[in-house]
Amino acid sequence: MSTLAARALLAVVFWPSLFFFWFLGPFVFFLLSTTSSEVCPLLERREQFLASANGTLPMLVLQNLIYAVPIVCLVLWSRLLPEPARASRVVTCIKLFAVAAVLGALWEYGSSLVCDGYGRPFFSPAWQMTSYLPIANLAVNIPLYVLVFSLGRAFSMREDDPTVDAVHPDGNAS
Repeated sequence: MSTLAARALLAVVFWPSLFFFWFLGPFVFFLLSTTSSEVCPLLERREQFLASANGTLPMLVLQNLIYAVPIVCLVLWSRLLPEPARASRVVTCIKLFAVAAVLGALWEYGSSLVCDGYGRPFFSPAWQMTSYLPIANLAVNIPLYVLVFSLGRAFSMREDDPTVDAVHPDGNAS
């Protein structure tokens, strides 16, 4: 497979996953990965809250794996087209993504644990502080989105090489 074909294949995976998973996915995954509001009033003991919150962990892991698809595409692109400037920006994306994933998981797990106020008497006030994590997550995600979008655009754009696209005097492309 040629480098251009591999880049095109990565672009076909990158752009839909970026827009669907990163822009639309959080709404769906947040609803699926937290304890439902119908279940919360029925929970009465600390163990029930813990079991309910721990039940959301597989969805949190799946969510972060799916969110990693655009980052994996960037890493593969940087392996196809090694450039030190882009490689350092990809490393920055990986670091920002790791911070955003941890903040998002803590927020969603904490939301399930305290269950919008129903579980607060059972747990440390530190879990109540998870309600402020979306602000921190937004502060990390905005630069991450901008950086990933700009890198994706740079990697998926075809860089025309005049020597490859040159037409010989006999009319045949090289």
